[in-house]
Amino acid sequence: MNIWLGFVFCAGVILYAGTQLSTQGEAIAARTGLGRSWIGLVLLATVTSLPELISGVSAVTLHDLPNLAVSGTLGSCMLNMVVIASLDLASKNRPVSQLVHEGHILSAGFCIVLIGFAAIDILFGKYLPILTALNSIDPISLVYIVVYLMAMKLIYAFEKKRRHEFVEEVAQAEEAKGQSLKRSIFIFVINSIVIVVAACYLPEIASQISKMTGWGESFVGSSFVAVTTCLPEIAVSFAAARMANFDMAVANLLGSNLFNICILAIVDLCYLKGPLLRSVSQVNALTALTTMIAMGIVVIGLTYRSEKKFLFVAGDAIAIFFVCLMANVLLFVVH
Repeated sequence: MNIWLGFVFCAGVILYAGTQLSTQGEAIAARTGLGRSWIGLVLLATVTSLPELISGVSAVTLHDLPNLAVSGTLGSCMLNMVVIASLDLASKNRPVSQLVHEGHILSAGFCIVLIGFAAIDILFGKYLPILTALNSIDPISLVYIVVYLMAMKLIYAFEKKRRHEFVEEVAQAEEAKGQSLKRSIFIFVINSIVIVVAACYLPEIASQISKMTGWGESFVGSSFVAVTTCLPEIAVSFAAARMANFDMAVANLLGSNLFNICILAIVDLCYLKGPLLRSVSQVNALTALTTMIAMGIVVIGLTYRSEKKFLFVAGDAIAIFFVCLMANVLLFVVH
């Protein structure tokens, strides 16, 4: 009972702090003049991915649980796709793919590339060399960082072209809100720290759940840990959706997936026993491949831009739900 109470407490703290991040992120976006998508992609996505980073690093350094670290991170990526599909429930009569700009295809494309590298590493990494000079780090981990920086540069260049759209918003926000930029940043930082502290306890709790239930670490990581560490993304995205800011919501989720793969590089550097993705179960490749399929569906939805919904959600959202559900069933059966 104490284990489950600890899990619920951590989840509650992360959920509350994540909700606060959305409001302050909106204020910072308005006052700085940066595009909402850029704020969502970099600022919110990075901070809301901190639970994955902290839990991943603590899993390999304090608890020697590389499988849990990888399954939790990749599971978060897959769950982010489910959250994108769920946004259709908050978009009234129009699919989300119609309410956001096509620039998100750029983020989704980079996500597919990065997660594809992760899947290859899990399945065929044993045939690749090791960089012994850098704590036996996997060379593909360096590729993650290079591709991530390239993605940020290109997406920022794209957002600069759209920045003029927010000039009027900034002026209106300054008049309508009395809260200063410094105060928004202060509240943002405090809630970020709260999320980090709560995330430190997750690996140990997840390991105890795995031992108590007999479920495998990959399944527990892809489900319980992934859901908990994804709570900030869920809270931020739905709070942004309630403000009709679907661009920030989608950018936050796609940006979180980009940063999550960089987290694997950081965790790999901290894992001293060998290359991280070559030390885990190949079952984790299923999560990575499922996320790639879901990302492909997102790209299709953003390109086709359907005008109709079926049973409160669009066809692309239904496809994402189905693919991710089948993957979780397979993960449970395998374990």
